[in-house]
Amino acid sequence: MFPLLWMVISSFKTQADNMSVPPVIIFQPTVQNYINVISDNPFLQYTFNSFYVAIFATGLALVFGLPVAYYIARFKCKKLAIAILLSRMMPGISYLVPWFILFSRLRLVGTYTGLIFTHLTVTLPLVIWIMIGFFEDIPKSYEEAAFLDGASDLTCFFRIMLPLVKPGLVSSGILTFIQSWNTFMYSVVMANHNTQTLPVAVFNFLSYGGIDWGGLTAAATLITLPVLVLALLIQRHLVSGLTFGGIKG
Repeated sequence: MFPLLWMVISSFKTQADNMSVPPVIIFQPTVQNYINVISDNPFLQYTFNSFYVAIFATGLALVFGLPVAYYIARFKCKKLAIAILLSRMMPGISYLVPWFILFSRLRLVGTYTGLIFTHLTVTLPLVIWIMIGFFEDIPKSYEEAAFLDGASDLTCFFRIMLPLVKPGLVSSGILTFIQSWNTFMYSVVMANHNTQTLPVAVFNFLSYGGIDWGGLTAAATLITLPVLVLALLIQRHLVSGLTFGGIKG
C-alpha cells in the first residue's frame, strides 16, 4: 500500500521536490504533471488501445481456454496441463523473437491483431489453469443426468457446466484483463505509434538524460486507476470466485 501511496503523492510534486534529499513531506501540490502527460502524449489513443487489446485478448482467452480447461478436467489430461503450465512459466521474451518473425512475414506487426495474439501467450494459459479447478469441482453426476435427458455434449457444456462455473468465469476474466492491461514488453516491440498501449506511456518518461519522476508517477497513476477501480468494484465476486475454485466438491 505504501508504494502506491508514495506514487500518487509524487505525481503531485515538482521535479525539484521529487529529487530532494531528504524527501519533501510538506509541499505545494501541482497538477502540471498530469497536464503534461495528457498533452504531450496521445494518452486517449493509448487508453483506447489498452482497452481494445485487453478486452479482445480476454474474450479470446475465455473462448479458447474454457473448452480446453473442461477437457483437461474431465479426461484427466495431466500431461497437457503440465505442458500448458510450462508454457506459462517460460519468460515472455523467449516468445518475442518467434512472434516478431512470424508477424513480420504476415504483416501483422503494428496491428491490433498482432498485439492481441501476442497477449494470448499470457492470457490463455492463465484462463485454462484457473478454470481447470472450477470444472474439477463440478460432480460428474450433473453431466450424467443431462446425458440421460438426451442432452448433447455441447448442450451439456453450455447449458449445464458454464452456468455452474460462473464465479470462475468472472474471476478468470478479471485476472486475465488485468494481466493483458499490464503487459508491457509486447506493446513496445510489436506495436507502432498508433497501436501502443498505456504501459508504453510510462516508458516515454525514461531517457538517458534523466527521469521525469513527476510525469512518470502521474502516468503510472493514470494507468493503475482503471484496474484499481475495477478491482474494488468486483472485489467480492473475485474473492468468492477464487475461493469456490479452491474448494474440492
